[in-house]
Amino acid sequence: MRKHIAVGAFALTAAVILAGCSSSTPEAEEPSGEGAELVIWTDAEREEAISAAAEAFEEETGATVKLVQKNFEDLRDDFIAQVPTGEGPDITVGAHDWLGALVAAGVVDTIDLGDKVESFEPVAVEAMTYEGQLYALPYSLESIALVQNADLVGEEAPATWDEMIQKGIDSGAERPFVINTEGETGDGYTMYPFQTSFGAPVFVQDESGSYTSEVGMGGANGEAFATWLGANGANGTGYISTTVDYDINNELFNSGKAAYTIQGPWAISTYPDVNVVVNPIPSAGGETAAPFVGVQGFYLSSQSENALLAQEFLVNYLGTEDAQRALYDADPRIPAWTALAEEVSSDPIIAGFVASSQNGVPMPSIPEMGSVWDLWNAAQVQIINGADPVSTWNTMVADVEAAIAG
Repeated sequence: MRKHIAVGAFALTAAVILAGCSSSTPEAEEPSGEGAELVIWTDAEREEAISAAAEAFEEETGATVKLVQKNFEDLRDDFIAQVPTGEGPDITVGAHDWLGALVAAGVVDTIDLGDKVESFEPVAVEAMTYEGQLYALPYSLESIALVQNADLVGEEAPATWDEMIQKGIDSGAERPFVINTEGETGDGYTMYPFQTSFGAPVFVQDESGSYTSEVGMGGANGEAFATWLGANGANGTGYISTTVDYDINNELFNSGKAAYTIQGPWAISTYPDVNVVVNPIPSAGGETAAPFVGVQGFYLSSQSENALLAQEFLVNYLGTEDAQRALYDADPRIPAWTALAEEVSSDPIIAGFVASSQNGVPMPSIPEMGSVWDLWNAAQVQIINGADPVSTWNTMVADVEAAIAG
């Protein structure tokens, strides 16, 4: 479980361009690996899958690959601490929302996928892009989606919030819809698709798809979302409640007391008693409901002594359908490799999450996001519980902007 589009031009250093390790220049001379060693940090789930690519790389380049298994939760901090000392790896697996911190620490380098960029889901490439430059090879993604009880409401995806609620009411379920708010903590992550459907993104994205530090959820669109949230809270319909946390949400849906919910693939196994159908999230505000998408991939150290070899390994050994399939088999997350995502979408549940992610946007990886969560979640809880929506929301936006400026 978490806890957790336009693609711009991707910059390279001149040395990498001349070395031609991009897949778009297969006629260029490959870097020699004789006597060189690449160190790759991974976790237990992905070690075996990386090993297959490493063996082929060793045989064809003469380099050796050393895989170091670490706990995933330790990878980011250890990478930031050890790369500047020269003790870090050449490559590490990691999540896209680490990117802002890694760039700020100066521990990652850009990579070039060449023509292979077209083989990946655009949102996955966007997630690994920071200020217009690509910093990692993506391989998996995850997102939330609309999960519905097909026995109560059928398989068709509702297009709008109102349509969904009416179908839920008509089903006779105790609740037409239930959503996790983490109780009194708030959960802006899960509520975000409805917020974006009002045109109120947490941060503004530039033309390359990179997030800027400009807060985008203020103004009339943010106020409209806040008003809608209040109208569906304690003083309104009551469809959104701070009495619902993750476990209660799943219990209500699995017991058939709720016809629809919003959840991620990590929750599906908790619904053994439901004929589950997964669809994109309906719009509440008239625009596309765009959930956050989380992406995982492989970063290149800025201090790698074998940077050309490391790029060669990333692009031409991990950036292949066979390697991406091995990673999926080892740890079945939604593939970032488009052809593989289409293939595994023969499973209708996976297909629903893929479709939802294709509407989504990367969760911001910029450092400013750290100033948002607590204020954002708290404001949503207050509004759901009956506080004035517009003034509460505007105060939150102003507090976020002040925290970023300070």
